[in-house]
Parts: sequence; C-alpha cells; structure tokens
Amino acid sequence: MSKTPSTPSGERPAVTEMQHRNLTGKILIAMPGMSDPRFDRSVILVCAHSDEGAMGLVLNRPLPEIGFGDLLEQLGIEADDSSRRIEVRFGGPVEPGRGFVLHKVAEHGRDPEGRMRIGQALAMTTTRDILEELAHGRGPEPAVLALGYAGWGPGQLEGEMLANGWLIGEGEDGLIFDEMHDDKWQRALHAQGIEPSLLSGAAGRA
Repeated sequence: MSKTPSTPSGERPAVTEMQHRNLTGKILIAMPGMSDPRFDRSVILVCAHSDEGAMGLVLNRPLPEIGFGDLLEQLGIEADDSSRRIEVRFGGPVEPGRGFVLHKVAEHGRDPEGRMRIGQALAMTTTRDILEELAHGRGPEPAVLALGYAGWGPGQLEGEMLANGWLIGEGEDGLIFDEMHDDKWQRALHAQGIEPSLLSGAAGRA
C-alpha cells in the first residue's frame, strides 16, 4: 500500500510472537466491544495479507445513497440499457474515493493488469475497463463495488486479533455477494458454528 492505512484501533501494536498465518481470502468478524463504530459488527474479506500488512473490504455496509449509475456518470462512462445493477458498498475508511470491484473469476487463467486474485475463484479489480464492461451488460457475475478499504500496517492485524478484536472465519459467496446485510454479521458467526447470543469477548477462532 502506498501509505500507512487507517485501522479500526487507530494504533500500531507491538510486534507479537503470534505465529504468522496468511489470512488472504478469509473473513474477519468483529468481536463484541469493537471500539471503532465504523467496524461495529462488521464482516471484512481479507484481500491481501503479508508481513507488510493487510487490506480488506467490508462486506456488510451498503451505500444506498450512492448509485452505480451516478458513479459511472462522474467517471464519464456512458451506460446503456443493458447496464448491470451493481451494489455500491463502504469498503473501508482508507481512500474512500477509490473503487474496488469484487467479483468471481475463472479458477484457471492469466490475470490481466489491475486484477488481484484473492482465491481460486475470487478476485478484485481496480481498472476502468471493468466498469465500462459492467456499464454495457458485460463483465463478471456476481460483482459488487466497494468504495475505500480497510488497511493494517505490519503486525497491526495480528495485534488486534490477539486483543480479541476479530474472529477469523471462512468466506462464502453468500456472505460476500448477497445484499442481506442486516443479519450478515450473525450469519457469518453461524457459518463458523458460533451462536451470536453466546459470544463473549473471549478469544477464539473458527
């Protein structure tokens, strides 16, 4: 990442002895007591994770006041009658004016410039080309557009996990792409075999 990103805690924890684990493609489920209201009951897909830090997209914060057509107009992209209906979401507080298209992708094949593969069949694209394709009824399906992202510097995410800030889980297409956001946090916990009403601040992992 080009600059130090904002984080839910707002602080950089000390380097820990926590065993390194690549969380790319996993989801983070906010634990009760999350201090940052922007991430209260949030579900985040980890798009990249390394020793240099991590970045992810919030999955359950829609932006109903912002339409996909409005964004296309601002970018000077002319849509036609076949334009896809794409949901716009709050991806995180870092670079809120930058758009990220999260979408399915073929498991095999070369990734073009501007596409970052997250898993075998999931990717994130940041180029204008994909917006033009969607504006004309083409492009990958399903797909959603996130504005901004959540980011962590070296050791930050690991520190927040040790402080019981996040539960790690497995992502699934429903949690990533569907628009039923009101209960997505609860569904994310249920998918890990956890009953939300019984969840405490204790550390844990799915």
